[in-house]
Amino acid sequence: MPEFTYNALTRDGRHETATIVAASAAAAGHMLKEKGLLPTELKEKRAIAPFLEQLKNIGTIPLAEKINFVENLSIMLKAGISVSRGLNIQKKQTRNSRFKVILNDIAQQVESGKSLGDAIAKYPKIFSNIFVSMIRVGELSGNLEKSLEYLSIQLQRDANLRSKVKGAMIYPSVIVGAMVIIGVLMSIFVLPQLTSVFKEFSGELPLSTKVVIAIADLMGGHAVLAIGLMVGLIGSVTAFLRTPNGERSLDFVLLHFYIINTIVKKINLARFSRILSSLLKSGIPIVQALEVAADSMGNVYYKELLQRSSRDVKLGRPLTEALGSDTNLFPVLVVQMLQVGEESGAVEEILSQLAGHYEEEVDDTLKNLSSIIEPLLLLVIGGVVGLLAMALISPIYQISQSIQ
Repeated sequence: MPEFTYNALTRDGRHETATIVAASAAAAGHMLKEKGLLPTELKEKRAIAPFLEQLKNIGTIPLAEKINFVENLSIMLKAGISVSRGLNIQKKQTRNSRFKVILNDIAQQVESGKSLGDAIAKYPKIFSNIFVSMIRVGELSGNLEKSLEYLSIQLQRDANLRSKVKGAMIYPSVIVGAMVIIGVLMSIFVLPQLTSVFKEFSGELPLSTKVVIAIADLMGGHAVLAIGLMVGLIGSVTAFLRTPNGERSLDFVLLHFYIINTIVKKINLARFSRILSSLLKSGIPIVQALEVAADSMGNVYYKELLQRSSRDVKLGRPLTEALGSDTNLFPVLVVQMLQVGEESGAVEEILSQLAGHYEEEVDDTLKNLSSIIEPLLLLVIGGVVGLLAMALISPIYQISQSIQ
C-alpha cells in the first residue's frame, strides 16, 4: 500500500508531522480523523526507484555501527524515550550514509504502526536472525531495553572474538604473502639466469633440477601467463569455497587439522554458549533459541548439529542428549555442565560461564598462536630453500665431477 506524509493539528493545537500507510489519500485522511487529528497537508510519498531500493540491501554495515545503535537505543529506552524518537535520534547521529538511509526507513515503518522487530526484519543482510529474534521477544515481553542490553553484550563479545582472530592471523598472513611474492620474483628474474647454465650440460640432470628449470622457463618466458594462471587458480579455489560443498570441505579440514582444530572448536563453543545464553535470558524458548543459534554459527557441522538438536528437543529429547550425540563437536565437559544446568534450572548461567571459559581459552591460545606458527613457517621456508639448493647444487657437483 502507498505511504503518505502528513501535517496535522492535534486536539490541543500542536502540529504533528509523520507518515501513514493507507489504501488511498481519502482513507489516510479518514484514519487521521479517527485518531483525533486534523490534516492540513497530505501527500503520497514518492516510491524509491527499484535500483535505489536494491542498493539499500547491497553490502553490510560495520559491526561497530550496529553495536553503537543497540547500546544507544537501549539507553534511550531506559530514559523513557519512545522507539520512533530514538530511531530518529540515531539516524542523525550515525556517520554511515547507508545506515542513515536504513534507520530512516525503519523509523518510518515504526511510526506507521509496525513493530521494531518487523521493521528490521526487512534487512536480513544487515540484521541477523539473532538480532530480529531478541528484539521481537523484548517487544512481546515489554522489556525491550533489557533485550537490547543482552544483544549489545553478545555483539560486543562477537566483535572482540573476531578482532582477536584477525589480529592473530596478521603475522602468518604477512609471512606467507611475502614468501609467495619473493618466490614469484625469483622465478622470473633469478632462476632463469642460474638454470641457463644447466641446459648446456650434456649429462642427465636430477629430477628436482628439471622441475626447477621448467618453472624458470615458464616464469621467465611466460610470466604474464603464469601469473594469470596463479590468479585464476586462487580465484577458482575462492569461488569453490563459497559454494555449499566448498564451505563444507573447508569446515571439515578446519575441524581435523592439527593445532587449528582446537582453536576452531573453542571459538564455536564460545559463540554457541554466549548466543544461547543471551537468547534464553531474553525469554526465547529453547527450541527457537537453538534454531537462531544454529543460523549464527560459522561452522556448517555445528550448524547442522544444532538444527538436529532443535528438532530433537521439540520432540521431547533432553538438550544434553541431543548435543552429546557428537562428542567431537561438544566435549563431555560441556554436556555435563549443561546437564547440571538442566537439573538446577540454571542453564543460562551455566552457558554464560562456559562462554567466559572458552573465550578466555581462545584469548590465551591466540596470544600464543604466533609462537606456535613461527616454527612451522620456519620449517616450511627451510624445506623450500633446502629443496631449491639441492636442485641447484646437484648438477654443479656433477659438472665438477665430469671435469675432473
